[in-house]
Amino acid sequence: MSVTGIARELKREVLLSRIEMDVFGALILIIATAAGAFVRIYLPFTPVPITLQTFFVLIGGAVLGRRLGALSLSAYILLGAVGLPVFSGAAFGLAHLLGPTGGYLVGFIASAFAVGWMIRIKSGLLWSVLSMAVGTAVIYAFGAAWLAVSLRIGIFQSLSMGVMPFLGGDAVKLLAAATLFNSYEGRIREIYPSTRR
Repeated sequence: MSVTGIARELKREVLLSRIEMDVFGALILIIATAAGAFVRIYLPFTPVPITLQTFFVLIGGAVLGRRLGALSLSAYILLGAVGLPVFSGAAFGLAHLLGPTGGYLVGFIASAFAVGWMIRIKSGLLWSVLSMAVGTAVIYAFGAAWLAVSLRIGIFQSLSMGVMPFLGGDAVKLLAAATLFNSYEGRIREIYPSTRR
């Protein structure tokens, strides 16, 4: 085989393995986000439950990068919309997506994109924390805005129901996600080049 043929074959193998890793990463994020929806605590004064989903959304955006992370979570929402019980409480369908917590679900996509975009700018734990704090704020923005619309309440009431009760827990989740990502950042950037600077 000629040198050109060998180079072409190596390029094909690298491309295939990259596609395989992308598909594998996307599937893991979809499954993890769905599993995180089943770990839930309901509070008596809000329709928004506490779940582990935000942890996986943040780490997924950091690991997979802005495009693949957002695409994976779009697929997750599409699967739930068409009937798979992947939303909180094994819920599914457009009715749930258009319900009070639908904004948070859509916010997952924007959050993964924001985290993936920021995380590639620079390295380090503090930057990872800041990136994931921005990602969390994006989820809050989408969630609280739609909560206000769907329940026909004011924005301050929406914030008190859909943001304030979750600040402490989400701070713990984003710190854990940032620490985990930072511990394996070098290896992650090798496997998923989209997270490289």
